[in-house]
Amino acid sequence: MKKNIIAILLLLFSSLHSQIKYPLTNTVDSADKYFGVVYPDQYRWLENIKVDSVAKWYKSQADITNNVINKINGREELLAEWNEADKAKQIRYTDIFKRQNRIFYKKRIPGEVAKLYYKENKNEKECLLFDPSDFEPEKKAILQTAVPSLDGNKVVITLTSGGSEISRIKVLNVASKSFEQDEIFPCFSNIWFLDNESFIYTSLKTSDNASKEFLKNNIVKIHKIGEDSREDKVYFGNEAYPEFKLKPETFVNGELSMSCSEYVFTNAGNDDGLFNVFIAKKSDINLSHIPWRKLCTSNDKLVNRMVFAHNKVFSFTNKDEANFKLIATSLHNPDWNNPETIAVEKKDLSLNNFIVLKDYIIIVYSNGINQRLYKYVFKTKQTSEIKLPFQGTVLIQNHYEAENSCYINITSWNKPYTEFILNVTTETFTNSDYNMPNKFPQSYLDTEVEEVEIKGHDGTMIPLSIIYKKGTKKDGNNICLIEGYGAYGWSYQPAFNNYWLSLVSKGVVLAIAHVRGGGEKGDLWEKGGLKTTKPNTWKDFNSCSEYLIEKGFTTPKKIICSSGSAGGILISRAITERPDLYCVAISNAGVLNTIRSEQMPNGPNLAYQFGSTKDSIECKALFEMDGLLHVKQNTEYPAVICITGWNDPRVSSWQSGKFVAALQNKSKSKNPVLLKINYDNGHFNSLADLADNWSFALWQCGHPNFTLK
Repeated sequence: MKKNIIAILLLLFSSLHSQIKYPLTNTVDSADKYFGVVYPDQYRWLENIKVDSVAKWYKSQADITNNVINKINGREELLAEWNEADKAKQIRYTDIFKRQNRIFYKKRIPGEVAKLYYKENKNEKECLLFDPSDFEPEKKAILQTAVPSLDGNKVVITLTSGGSEISRIKVLNVASKSFEQDEIFPCFSNIWFLDNESFIYTSLKTSDNASKEFLKNNIVKIHKIGEDSREDKVYFGNEAYPEFKLKPETFVNGELSMSCSEYVFTNAGNDDGLFNVFIAKKSDINLSHIPWRKLCTSNDKLVNRMVFAHNKVFSFTNKDEANFKLIATSLHNPDWNNPETIAVEKKDLSLNNFIVLKDYIIIVYSNGINQRLYKYVFKTKQTSEIKLPFQGTVLIQNHYEAENSCYINITSWNKPYTEFILNVTTETFTNSDYNMPNKFPQSYLDTEVEEVEIKGHDGTMIPLSIIYKKGTKKDGNNICLIEGYGAYGWSYQPAFNNYWLSLVSKGVVLAIAHVRGGGEKGDLWEKGGLKTTKPNTWKDFNSCSEYLIEKGFTTPKKIICSSGSAGGILISRAITERPDLYCVAISNAGVLNTIRSEQMPNGPNLAYQFGSTKDSIECKALFEMDGLLHVKQNTEYPAVICITGWNDPRVSSWQSGKFVAALQNKSKSKNPVLLKINYDNGHFNSLADLADNWSFALWQCGHPNFTLK
């Protein structure tokens, strides 16, 4: 009987594959030539997504994918479980501002969108100010930010729709709970009030993510409430201040500090992560040409975080190729050649984050996975450790800069978020006013965690986090989901993720590969996966997968590899270099064709992270990390699903389209290769999309809960 069932399932499986008829994908005789080397580009035509015939090809791919996903059992049940588990989450309070006696905050009740509330004072009843679900519901508006004026009488809110990340500004009158006539579009969400009637914001040339002008030559402007936004004064930008010779792709944004009200600031940043900050006196902003002076340049090597307080500027630096130091200098007479050193890395600990309070600096250190907390005393210039309630990831916020307390949120792989108020003077933790208990299913909590370091391809030790259900046998029969990223110095920090843990409760082993290119071990770890060293990123990842197989956690026929955005490089090169290691690959809005990445609207900025075809060495590196160009004819590749948002402002949809086309045409295996398209989304996708991805992957790996209908 068992053999008959298996035979039927195999018949259904092969039947589905025979039913997948991919749309005809023509190849063209197109190529790029850099430094004497020709790079063929057979699918160049798929970049023209606004052309009707090309858009039709994408629509056909999307329809095929939806048809396949709809044939998989377990997807609806998984999504229903997540929606139910979401109700057990904390009510989340973010963007907390204190203005006079009023307290403003965004509040998100599980299962709902974030809404704007305020209290007349801490002990008063909260009042709902704005609910985006009642505001143009057909547009599915999302409340992105809400910044109150200094007197607390008005709130500038930014809204997005369609996942595009492009903001629309509106001004809310607190007393009447109604909008003023002001509306600004397109722009980004960084808002700072200069006074009670005017604010600064970053204006965009266009909202069209296929335009050559998209994300180019952005301008910071000053808007006075009630006046025509077309007449807004330019605060900073390339056209008004050509003397600074900013590149078109440079992103400019204004900034202020409540504790340094004498000055205004602007940062002209690129994807290299280095601060390039200008400073002016606030009293000069009404001049026809603001006399900006340089506070720091990229040559000063200031990175990750910068804070203006106590008439000083505080920042991390990676100067001299060392891991980070926390340094400071005067705002009046900055001297980055002789800064004050606040903190340096410790043995096996790198600097991770900091905030500045009235009498202290709170500093977070990391050992690559878990974090520790320290305080620096301004008066004595001494640093000491503060003992945490439990080990994990530490998130710090100071909503009120003039106090000596702050909010500390702690979480780990198997402990939900818990928020405390830390009295820094006494080093005591008490439950925050905004801390609500979690009530997750016990099966999400019954997990074990292993933190190991495994030897990479060049002998470097790679941190690997492994989370699995208690009692899991290491007999090679487990499905394993391995995630990684490895770019921009971004770290996978321990955090309670109920979606991941729902899979763990079903017997799936979760593995997080802390590969080079990320920031787990400081600045040198990021540089170990940057441009010419980028191959370390996917080689580290493959080494982690080999370890999981060697230790009996799984087998190649049961491994799902997953990442997104810049992590598309990791996924595409992991499976093109070692297709034998994986059963399924998931790429979410991935960069998959790096040799062409500069042709995207956001491409010139990506060059700071990955390289440019204008440089002979970096061009070779771009080819090496290009997943599309490493897809070989007649090779057995794993099942693949690529997801893209049609409105994505960061990674163009054709990156996924071209990679999928190459795999469909060249893979020798019968494994499905699917392209999922969200026509109402941008770079970030929905919970339903996640359910689609994982249902597809678990079905391919043979999980009993995910079979064909």
